Amino acid sequence: MTSHLSGSRRSVGRSGVDATVVGAGPNGLAAAVTLARAGLTVRVFERGARPGGGASTAELTLPGFQHDVCSAVHPMAFESRFFREFGLKDRVRFVTPELSFGHPLDGGRAALAYRDLARTREALGRDGAAYESLIRPLAERADRVADFTGTSLLRIPPDPAAAATFGLASIEQGSALWNLRFAEDLAPALVTGVAAHTILPQPSLAASGAGLALTAYAHARGWPVPVGGSQAIIDAMVDDLRAHGGELLTDHEVTSLEELPPSRVTILDVTPRAFIRIAARTIPARYERALERFRYGSAVAKVDFALSEPVPWTNAALREAGTLHLGGTRAEIAASENAVARGRLSDSPYVLVSQPSVFDQTRAPMGQHTLWSYTHVPAESSVDRQDVVIRQIERFAPGFRDTILATSSRTAADVELHNPNYVGGDIASGAPSLAQLIRRPVVSTDPWRTPIAGVYLCSASVTPGPGVHGLVGWFAALSALRHDFGTRALPDLSPRGRL
Repeated sequence: MTSHLSGSRRSVGRSGVDATVVGAGPNGLAAAVTLARAGLTVRVFERGARPGGGASTAELTLPGFQHDVCSAVHPMAFESRFFREFGLKDRVRFVTPELSFGHPLDGGRAALAYRDLARTREALGRDGAAYESLIRPLAERADRVADFTGTSLLRIPPDPAAAATFGLASIEQGSALWNLRFAEDLAPALVTGVAAHTILPQPSLAASGAGLALTAYAHARGWPVPVGGSQAIIDAMVDDLRAHGGELLTDHEVTSLEELPPSRVTILDVTPRAFIRIAARTIPARYERALERFRYGSAVAKVDFALSEPVPWTNAALREAGTLHLGGTRAEIAASENAVARGRLSDSPYVLVSQPSVFDQTRAPMGQHTLWSYTHVPAESSVDRQDVVIRQIERFAPGFRDTILATSSRTAADVELHNPNYVGGDIASGAPSLAQLIRRPVVSTDPWRTPIAGVYLCSASVTPGPGVHGLVGWFAALSALRHDFGTRALPDLSPRGRL
């Protein structure tokens, strides 16, 4: 159903707007696009020189090498309800590798997760059937899994049967039962490599739930890579915002609500910590205390590479993988992730790797390549992890060091400096533990709405949490439309709805 609130345009003064959005990351822009599509005047403020936040792309190493600054591969690009409504796959060109992700082990062995689940089963040997029985019920219900995990866990699931199936699988893989179905080491490593995206202890319920959802998407529509980098997603959203009358002001940091122009609604793509500062003197004490209880998690250290040639993986099949999870067996990854959770650096860490230039020739000069990687570290770490990341890649790709033309390395402290929403280097903007998936950032069926009239939160610190999916901004905008503009109609976000 289309909503067009054109009458509100006439009630706002020359310097004011209907809606102000602070932060032009995926969630802030999702909120802005939704409100502009509803016929409201919208102005977006972004502290950086360009929009993007966690989905930006830049030359980090050498001229001509395009690196994704944070997110690189987008499992939610086709699964997020907001992106489905927005028609993202019709606006941005994606390449979806047949080999969604791979997991090398010593001796040249590797676990391979193809989009084709039957092919994956065959590649996993004795544990193939066990892996398929775990994942197929979720992959066949990928849309319903996405809809269940992509909203408040306090709400009744839209498909209780799919939620129950997902819950039972998460309990199994998030507990001491996690090895019962497996006899070898390939399949459990494959499952844990995805669960480790969460930067949580292993095994744990929240980590297994997120990992199983991502794995289901890998075998449903795959893990797509945007041509040109993650910035292409942001550019599509900015284009739509401007096509519907919205404004984007960059190089403009907002430090107080009092700095903003008059507007009926303000939506903030900031963390609870930043909100307390920005809303000083107007935030109710009880709500402030609740936000102060919000906890931030462990962090990442990121290393980007410009390469003279593709990574020389020992297992040649891995050269076709969009994403790789390095760190060895399930037990090895659990040990390294649990060390980080206890505040220690691992000598043999989990390393998440993406090689987009294998599929997208726009990322590097002809014949050369970019490689994206990060590893997990304790929050606020100032330790450069470039050497240990190179050693871990060399473990599974001897000779890798000889292909390196240049590197860009960021510590956890550097990551926060670049993006203040990543407190201490926490790219999830708050630990995605089970408790904080329910209380994100407070216990509420409408967590996007704050007690300050007309003010909403839409960062990854709010339900449904981290990831490039735009859902937090979409939900915040829909809440604002209900409470401040009196409409429950969903604006038409599709490409055909452009002006």
